[in-house]
Amino acid sequence: MFRAREAIIDCEERMPITKIHECECEDCRHEEVEHPNRAPHQQMNVLLSRLDEQQRRWYVALEADRIGHGGDVLMSKVTGLDEKTIRRGRREMRAGLADRPAKRIRLAGGGRPPTEKKTRP
Repeated sequence: MFRAREAIIDCEERMPITKIHECECEDCRHEEVEHPNRAPHQQMNVLLSRLDEQQRRWYVALEADRIGHGGDVLMSKVTGLDEKTIRRGRREMRAGLADRPAKRIRLAGGGRPPTEKKTRP
């Protein structure tokens, strides 16, 4: 028998918990007034905390495009991502993700070169 509560707990145990960014937009910074954008901004940041780095770029780039003029600046304040990162995500999305590997997060060849293990003669 499937138990929903156990499945939820099982998923939570596997999903790493990361720090959730606090929105820095003008609407959310005024604590005395409950703004209607506060809840969507918080939900967006919860979702972003569970995505990998390239998925965050792509999602925020789509949201910035949806907003239109000023979207990069606003989404940068809401999510904490740099505007250059948002523009990079937009470029990748417009290219159809053609240059992005499907089964890995980072491009091949990145990182430190492998070191050879020293052996004694």
